[in-house]
Amino acid sequence: MHTLPRRSLLAGALGTAAAAMADQAQTATRKAPKTKPKLEDIDRAAALPVLKLDGLKTPVIIESLQLLKKDKDYLVLVRSKDGAEGVAITNPPRAEYLDHIFQQLVAPFFVGKDARDLDALIAGLYRYKTNYKMYGLGLWSAQAWAEFAILDMLGRIANKPLGAMLGNIVRRDVPFYVASGRRDTTPEQEIDYLQQLLSQSGATALKFRVGGRMSGNEDAMPQRTEKLIPLVRKTFGDGIDIHADANSSYDAKEAIRVGHLLEDIHAVHYEEPCEFDHFDEMKTVADALTVPVACGEQEYSQYRFRWMIANHGADIVQPDLFYYGGLIRSIKVARMSAVAGLPMAVHLSGGFGFVYMLHFSSTVPNLAKYQEYKLGMEKYGGWLDPGITVKDGKMSIPTGPGCGIKDLPALLKGTQAV
Repeated sequence: MHTLPRRSLLAGALGTAAAAMADQAQTATRKAPKTKPKLEDIDRAAALPVLKLDGLKTPVIIESLQLLKKDKDYLVLVRSKDGAEGVAITNPPRAEYLDHIFQQLVAPFFVGKDARDLDALIAGLYRYKTNYKMYGLGLWSAQAWAEFAILDMLGRIANKPLGAMLGNIVRRDVPFYVASGRRDTTPEQEIDYLQQLLSQSGATALKFRVGGRMSGNEDAMPQRTEKLIPLVRKTFGDGIDIHADANSSYDAKEAIRVGHLLEDIHAVHYEEPCEFDHFDEMKTVADALTVPVACGEQEYSQYRFRWMIANHGADIVQPDLFYYGGLIRSIKVARMSAVAGLPMAVHLSGGFGFVYMLHFSSTVPNLAKYQEYKLGMEKYGGWLDPGITVKDGKMSIPTGPGCGIKDLPALLKGTQAV
């Protein structure tokens, strides 16, 4: 009898806290103040249902889920018994070797189920055929493909974009940083490359890589990081916000040393300084620095996110929508983060993922100031109606039904079953 009012109260509190957080995130780059949230509040936030059933009055029974290939892209097509369809585009190149997990351990579970029960179905999939023994990025990526396709189908039926299926629309565009993924450049070459990225994207923020990637404190080349960090600020001035990604390069001591260099140039985001699953070291670094530390792109455990959030093991919580198993699970992490006053950023594992990031951003109030953008994504934006506009360092959020693909038959033309 008392469950619904308590959930409503918590949802209201989350909304108020997250809205205040959103205002701060869009205007400031400082770290969020540390709070000690109650674990029961975090758990209640994670337990709230996500999928909104407005506009879905009758059962949507799933008839099939197929993995298809078109050129270099892998797609998932879902069909209902009433003929409704939805599509997901997978994160490259994972479908090349996770196809068996999807076809044997994920797709069969959904057949015959009512898609409107998606919140509960995701929990059930975990137990299906003892999938919990496959716990990790491989299983969750395959689950995300199914979820994205089902959400696309439901959005088409309800005539709503994905964000409106998962919450309230709180923004129509998203500020972004453009990311360099290179470590093969000298500092001077990287500056030239970053200038190209900014020119081509219109971004007002950037990200470059430091360290040597899972390297045990070795740099990609001698003195590259020490030279590059001040050179970026000197070259681009104070009008550009700077992000740096270490890709788990350092132990805590070295991560703090490099972090101080980033503090000197007023960086706004220091990503994965220590090995991604070494939470003690990551927290040590986050506690020692004023530059916000981001973590979570490789994470696939709700309980480890719970620990990270409750103990302020990172300043920016950063799940990957594919690796973490989809939008529903990631929104639960956003709600837990809002309880602790922490902002959310989305890690991009490539391809069409930036479209899902935009839909996620449309409905999550406690968003970090910037989300990621990589050149080459324009191809996928052209599949949407209305298309994505990039202007003044912001990307527009798709507003078409589902994920917004304008011509599903044309997209499916020429596909082959995997």
